[in-house]
Amino acid sequence: MGKVGIGLNLEAVRTSHKSFEWGVQFAAELGYEYIEPMVHWGRELLSEARYFHSVSMLDDPLRIRQACERHGLKLSALSSHSQLSKPEIAVEYLKQAARYAAECGAPVINTHEGHKQPWTTEEEDFVLIRYSIMEASRVCEPRGIKLGLEMHQTYSLIPAKYDRILNLVDSSVVGANFDTGNAYLGGEDPIAWIERIKQRLLHVHAKDISIEQSDAERGKVMGTAVGCACGDGVIDWERVIAILRSIPQDIVLSVECGTLDQAARSIDHLRQLV
Repeated sequence: MGKVGIGLNLEAVRTSHKSFEWGVQFAAELGYEYIEPMVHWGRELLSEARYFHSVSMLDDPLRIRQACERHGLKLSALSSHSQLSKPEIAVEYLKQAARYAAECGAPVINTHEGHKQPWTTEEEDFVLIRYSIMEASRVCEPRGIKLGLEMHQTYSLIPAKYDRILNLVDSSVVGANFDTGNAYLGGEDPIAWIERIKQRLLHVHAKDISIEQSDAERGKVMGTAVGCACGDGVIDWERVIAILRSIPQDIVLSVECGTLDQAARSIDHLRQLV
């Protein structure tokens, strides 16, 4: 059976206005084994000033590799979210992310289908999404990089339509970046859903949802940026981990929370179960 690892999505440091390097050190000090950095195209003022955790893909990818090596961490994935339904954004963004991942040492790049345009039909959207996945997969395949598709918008929060997205392109590198919190807020049972697609899993966003957020937003939103600390919300992590242990591939639980304190509480909780 595969190994279950614990990682930190660096979104946890976003509201602290800290740099990527600071976030790497913070994750290591808490005892995380993996991190999931966010990358972006071009230049962004706050990240250039080291007040934001995202890394430009115009920077040397060794910046990420060497920061991880200094602190004994591994990469679970790159958060490289683009808009698959907008090929003019997604194609070059994801192709660059795949090349960047290969050099910095990340095995997976994560993305989702993006916001629905008011002037396209559903069938047109699936053609656009397929085009983006196909172009990205052709760059991922020779580099051994996996392409993780997350449930986060109009179609992917419906299990049958998410299945359709996963199967638009026949490629061994295309699979699921399962987000527990998005699945739950979309109105689905995340345990049943992850069981349904467990053979396609590449990576998991370990996102818990507070009772307050659940009461206010479940069934009304298309996912959420971050969740609460793992163990403080509605997700049954013991059952999630049991499913991950039943499959042959290694999977990292990449904690997606909103504060430094939540990152600390999350690893304390998950360590008791993994």
